[in-house]
Amino acid sequence: MHRAISSVIALLGSIVLTSSVAAEVSIVVDKKAQRMTVSVNGQQRYSWPVSTGTAEYSTPTGTFTPSRLVRAHYSREWDNAPMPHSIFFTDAGHAIHGSGATSHLGTPASHGCVRLAPRHASILFDLVMIEGAENTRVEITGMDSVGTGLAGGNGAGGDYSRLTSFDPLSVGIIAGGSVRRSRSEVSRNP
Repeated sequence: MHRAISSVIALLGSIVLTSSVAAEVSIVVDKKAQRMTVSVNGQQRYSWPVSTGTAEYSTPTGTFTPSRLVRAHYSREWDNAPMPHSIFFTDAGHAIHGSGATSHLGTPASHGCVRLAPRHASILFDLVMIEGAENTRVEITGMDSVGTGLAGGNGAGGDYSRLTSFDPLSVGIIAGGSVRRSRSEVSRNP
């Protein structure tokens, strides 16, 4: 009898562990359509308008795994601009985050990040927190005018060094440094 009870407990334990396996989250941002679709285990769950980078500040294309999630982040590079519910996906500091500039959603308007309405950013952030960054893939597709010029025609893999005047691995967002540039500095040093 003791062995039967132990077997049942072991079976129930394995069922609980199996059912708690994290889901696969796919975040696809189409720069041309300025739209994000979010799928969980292959089933589309959300579709939202976004703003990606302007002509001067292209959002990089490719497939990424989120590297850091920060619920209340402020940009050290852009005058302490709020970036709520940030999901960082490049070493250069590109993130998906909420923005109060909702009137610009659906058009390129950022400095390279992917902007969402605050409520949508909160929903996405919570989903990635629950399922895990390691189970999340961010795919940025589509071309834009700066991507075409910098990356030799395909919008990916270009040299983005002209877009910033510092090494993001030694200072700035990634290194935790205190780089803070005003808009006038950016205009003088693109």
